[in-house]
Amino acid sequence: MREKITLIKNAKIVNEGTIFSGDVLIEGECIKQVAESISPKSADVNVIDAEGKYLLPGAIDDQVHFREPGLTHKANIETESRAAIAGGITSFIEMPNTNPQTTTIEKLEEKFAAAAKTSYANYSFMFGGTNDNLDEILKLDVNQVAGLKLFLGSSTGNMLVDDPKVLEKIFKSTSMVISVHCEDEATIKSNLQEHMDKFGDDIPIKYHPIIRSEEACYLSSSKAIELAKKTGARLHVFHLSTGKETSLFTNKIPLSEKKITAEVCIHHLWFSDEDYDKKGTLIKWNPAVKTAKDRDQLWEALLDDRIDVIATDHAPHTKDEKANVYTSAPSGGPLVQHALPAMLEMYHKEKISLEKIVEKMCHNPAILFQVERRGYIKEGYYADIVLVDLNNPWTVTKENVLYKCGWSPFEGATFKSRITHTFLNGNLVYQNAKFSGVKSAKRLTFNR
Repeated sequence: MREKITLIKNAKIVNEGTIFSGDVLIEGECIKQVAESISPKSADVNVIDAEGKYLLPGAIDDQVHFREPGLTHKANIETESRAAIAGGITSFIEMPNTNPQTTTIEKLEEKFAAAAKTSYANYSFMFGGTNDNLDEILKLDVNQVAGLKLFLGSSTGNMLVDDPKVLEKIFKSTSMVISVHCEDEATIKSNLQEHMDKFGDDIPIKYHPIIRSEEACYLSSSKAIELAKKTGARLHVFHLSTGKETSLFTNKIPLSEKKITAEVCIHHLWFSDEDYDKKGTLIKWNPAVKTAKDRDQLWEALLDDRIDVIATDHAPHTKDEKANVYTSAPSGGPLVQHALPAMLEMYHKEKISLEKIVEKMCHNPAILFQVERRGYIKEGYYADIVLVDLNNPWTVTKENVLYKCGWSPFEGATFKSRITHTFLNGNLVYQNAKFSGVKSAKRLTFNR
């Protein structure tokens, strides 16, 4: 059977720190040629005229919670990966705090099998570390799994790794990237009790960043970094939320040489504690959205390369769950459909360049996790690419939200930019708000 050939003409290609006008030829699953001008060699080439549009590599989201198995009333791999494709995210790395948790190789393989059947986007999963599963960690094939995830805060109950000896042993025992959620459990418990003594369970949401405080974050992050330096572990600190934490990271060496890296999420770049009055528990995340000053300092660290990656921490809950009183309302929100449009909005506001968005959402996750042949528009790489119209405004409404939970913290926001086409492994899977129905997702592999 003859390979399908697609030629994208006249695009403004954003790749490796430059923007240039050119054409991209896709043959089968991969990019065959990138050049200033390419002519179709035969009549059966599918030609797409991208005049006036920008061509970006598909984004790689290194932190999502798609809720499968066990929590599928909120979301599942199929619904959320579909939303990701509409948002220009072509690959995702999903977290282990499902039900049951992904803390054995058997459960990990069950997730891979589920994704192989239903995912719209390329997929991998992190393996969860606990106080007692080091034997399983040591059996992992480092080229087939994204990395290891440790919770050093209270986000996930019994996945909390709180035994210092176990933690050190894990850090010493694996060459994989160890991604951590850093919030100090004792600090949070003490702060929570103080507020419950005053308000009961119905604590006003504005106190969330005071309960899950700057101190709780910094204490945990700095300890994890200290341990990584002591053991030589490869550490990635998820979802920085404070300006203070940014001082713990460096921009003095290239990302490929860094042993300690950091991520910031869309919500910590977009919202501040001033938004709690309007948005309430819809913007309740762990770690908490903090002050406008923290947000400014996160932006500064992102732009000067102390922070390496932009991700979503996509974590849906139902509207009913979110409507509970403070102590019962879960933390997290859906973001994969709107993350890239939100960052493109920041480009329009002159906060960040297109080249920097691509670096932080496409190139750097590929470098950091050593993802094989993705994250760039390069000959020989898989054709995971996204066409964007920077001047095609639309408003986020309940009707156009694709998440299974049916809501978005961005409802009511108008974005100037629209994702018009998403290609996955050479297939046009999404065009002008319609899905092709072709599922061409592949398991991510890693070149370690």
